[in-house]
Parts: sequence; C-alpha cells; structure tokens
Amino acid sequence: MLHWFNQKFLSPKLFYTTTTRLLPWVGGAFAVCFFYGLITGLFIAPADYQQGDGFRIMYVHVPSAFVAMAIYMTMACSAFVTLVWRVKMAAICMSCSASIGAWFTFLALVTGSIWGKPMWGAWWVWDARLTSVLILFFLYIGFIALQSVITDPQSRDRAGALLAIVGVINLPIIHYSVIWWNTLHQGPTISKFASPSIAPDMLYPLMAMILAFFLFYFWILMLRMRNQIVLREIKSQWVSEVMQHG
Repeated sequence: MLHWFNQKFLSPKLFYTTTTRLLPWVGGAFAVCFFYGLITGLFIAPADYQQGDGFRIMYVHVPSAFVAMAIYMTMACSAFVTLVWRVKMAAICMSCSASIGAWFTFLALVTGSIWGKPMWGAWWVWDARLTSVLILFFLYIGFIALQSVITDPQSRDRAGALLAIVGVINLPIIHYSVIWWNTLHQGPTISKFASPSIAPDMLYPLMAMILAFFLFYFWILMLRMRNQIVLREIKSQWVSEVMQHG
C-alpha cells in the first residue's frame, strides 16, 4: 500500500509535472505579497515611538528568522520520512532545503546585527537568542558539508537525515530563549496571536513579508528539487520525454 502511494502520489514525475503548473502562481503570489509588504512597511507604516525608522529592518529580519526555523523543521520532517519510509522525494526536499535555509539564517543574523548596533550599542552579543540562531546556521553548514563528502546517495541521505533530526532540538531553544533566560532580545510579539504586541499598521506589512518569504522559499525549493530530480532520473524515459517537449 505504501509503495503504491509512493509511486502514485510522491513520484518524481508527478512532482515535476505538478510544479510546472504551480511555479508561475507561487511566483506571482510572492511578488504581490512582497511588494505590498515592502511598500507599506517602508513608506506607509508609522515610525516606532522608540526606535524611529530604524525598526523597519524588522520587515526583513523577522521573516528571514521565521523562515529559517521553518525550513529546518521541514528538513527534520523530511528526514524522518526518509529514514522510516525511504521516500525519495523527502530525501530530495531535505537536501534541497539546506542551502536555502542557510541563506535565510545568514540573512537573519546579518540584519539582526545591523538592527542591534543602534539599539544595543554592539554588532553582536552572546545573547541566548542570537547564539541559538548562530547554532542553527552551523547546523545548516554542517548538513551541507556532510552531504558534500559522502558519495553514495543512500548513505548521504541517511547521514543527513540523522543530523537533521538531532539538530531539531535547537528549534524550541531558539523560540523559548527569550522566555527561559533574561536576554537583550525582545520577547514574543506577533506569536501572541490573541494580543500581538505590535500596532496593526505595522503588523499587516510584516505578515505580508513573512508570507512572501515563505512563498519565495517554496518557489526556490521547487526549482531546486526539479533540477535534482532531473539529475537523479536522467536515464528515465519520462525525463527524456519532458526534455524533448520542453
């Protein structure tokens, strides 16, 4: 039953043909959300009463941090599916997500430093939230390095999956670090959905940017997975047919 489901609904061919239709829609939705969030966040949202216009870097920093954590969770879930059910598409998703997650984490660290300099007077402090996000970046780099040195595909996927699952313990530490420890980093804001600690004029552009960053991740992920599928299935007949008609 599982083999039939894998072949029928999680096959590389089905993914490739489905994403061919999805890519323009996801790209268009990203463009709408991104430009709405960017314009309203930079030019329409009022300045913060304490930070002035300096707070506007939040519209890049917060979405990049959100997506960086979500991508690692996606990798961990894909790793579990890879180890338990040996689903080929899960292994491809895990592998293709790593470099995207590393770039989002790097962006979160850089924008956080730029934001922290005028607020804290330093580019970097060994704050619990900052340190745990730095560990997340090293987990991404470690995953990429591990997969680059293992040549056997099955061994590479298995080793990467184990690392991704072990590293997932860092995600709750990142999320709750501002609650468990006395940190310089501000506490939860938009995660308090019942009463977010941010004005609606600032919140709506931020939510649009978070959605835009997620859509960008999905768009890039689909492109990377399609390329990986073609490389892995290059000798398959369906790939030859797609290349001839593409």
